[in-house]
Amino acid sequence: MAMATSKATQSSRVARQWVDDQVSLEPIRNETVAVLGYGIQGNAQANNLRDSGINVIVGLRKGKSYEQAVKDGHDVRSVSDAVKAADIIMVLIPDMEQARVYKEEIEPYLKDGKALCFAHGAAIHWRWIVPPNGVDVFMVAPKAPGQRLRELYLENFGTPALVAVEQDATGRAWDRCLAVAKGIGCTRAGVIETTFKEEVETDWFGEQVNLCGGAHSLILAAFETLIEAGYRPEVAYFECLHELKLIVDLIQRYGITGMYARVSETARYGGLTRGPYVIDASVKARMKEVLKDIQEGRFAEEWVSIYKKEGKNAFEKYMRALEEHEIEKVGKRIRSMIWRE
Repeated sequence: MAMATSKATQSSRVARQWVDDQVSLEPIRNETVAVLGYGIQGNAQANNLRDSGINVIVGLRKGKSYEQAVKDGHDVRSVSDAVKAADIIMVLIPDMEQARVYKEEIEPYLKDGKALCFAHGAAIHWRWIVPPNGVDVFMVAPKAPGQRLRELYLENFGTPALVAVEQDATGRAWDRCLAVAKGIGCTRAGVIETTFKEEVETDWFGEQVNLCGGAHSLILAAFETLIEAGYRPEVAYFECLHELKLIVDLIQRYGITGMYARVSETARYGGLTRGPYVIDASVKARMKEVLKDIQEGRFAEEWVSIYKKEGKNAFEKYMRALEEHEIEKVGKRIRSMIWRE
């Protein structure tokens, strides 16, 4: 069996990085920050900023999130009223809703000197939103779900983040950007410079080819291979899905070589020799096709078009197919043995 090999090239560009003692909250100490949205990320960022001593208001429509924000002690207003009162507007609503909300409830109340802060680069990079010239535009993108961002903040630590400035209208955009990153706790771990373009293209690529799409497709293919060979589904589930978290945890903490140093010699040899055979040059070639679709805007156009027609139902047929797959049925039984809630 011929084994595939690969060679990665190292980028010569070194990104700027900042840690907590290099950053000050003073640039936003006397400013009002409006957090628009109170989902998992909005909830965490609003609470972290408030606990850092920043003046926070939350912009929401009436509903469960509104009630929760009030219960959490926030000054909660309509989106437009929050924008009117704020110096910095943090847009933490879903990507596909941002353009409409911006047009209807943000843009009419923007004035020179205000700032727009995003947690993801899509709306600005793909020009779903085009801010006026007099407004700062920057991004603070925590590299963890909101729940983890909040947990680590309460433990006096933080999650890393990517930061970028797209438009520096005031000459203070970087100071404001880094102050927001400090306020939500990210500089405790460290923040790294990027661009809106780089963040969105790499984020979507990772989601599609390995973190979500690639991982789930690899799991299903491995599970199906064992089932089709006559192995019990419960055993296949453990080997192809359940134990994946154990390996990912090792990789996250110790790196890939550190993971291999902590598994059995058989797993080490088998993984090192067979892994590149399964995920070979043909897979990498298709990854490049996916990346090109993202870079050239085709995926963005497709997603916007589908969302306009179908809204949140755009992925329901795919979800239903997954729910009906045997791995999900056996998984429910296995998970009920492990997770007692």
